[in-house]
Amino acid sequence: MMPIAQALPKQVTFEEFVKWKPDRGGYELHDGVIVKMPQPLGDHEEIVVFLVEKFTLEYTRLNKAYGIPKTVLVKPPENESGYSPDVLVLNRPNLVNEPLWKKESTVTQAASIPLVVEVVSTNWRDDYFTKFSKYEEIGIPEYWIVDYLALGGKRFIGYPKQPTISLHSLVEGEYQVSQFRGDDHIQSPTFPELILTAQQIFRSGRNPG
Repeated sequence: MMPIAQALPKQVTFEEFVKWKPDRGGYELHDGVIVKMPQPLGDHEEIVVFLVEKFTLEYTRLNKAYGIPKTVLVKPPENESGYSPDVLVLNRPNLVNEPLWKKESTVTQAASIPLVVEVVSTNWRDDYFTKFSKYEEIGIPEYWIVDYLALGGKRFIGYPKQPTISLHSLVEGEYQVSQFRGDDHIQSPTFPELILTAQQIFRSGRNPG
């Protein structure tokens, strides 16, 4: 996502942010600072729609009690932040254990979040640095960074830069990354039988259907 920092007179707590946040979403909280998320580009949204469709078909086929909500916040422990991933797969049976779920539509436990996806826009550092570290801290088992415009730094996607999906799997509390490009088949721990290539995902943003 591409955030535009909203400098406020003071830092706000997560509780203050949730009370203030408009129902339509479009805002995140980064270490006490409210950040406005601009309207994504059409290609960005096509990729999100494509992935939601593929994940939904797969977890339905597997008869897993998952769901993909429209707007849910992910809150790291002991941190005044709240993120709204582009795609969030929820493990619905664990929601009864989430203290902020009923009143604030917020999840805090790794057991509730099998997989999250961020589709990269101009401010790629949020996805590769900030959210990487926070999602790892929470213990989210699987985190995809879909860099369809090859905007990320060379240290992350190599040189010459090309569209890349960086799939982070949690191993002994730390993310291990696998990268997929072109006709590489995605190897997802959450959906090991998913048949999908990186190019199919990138193409969905240019030629849906």
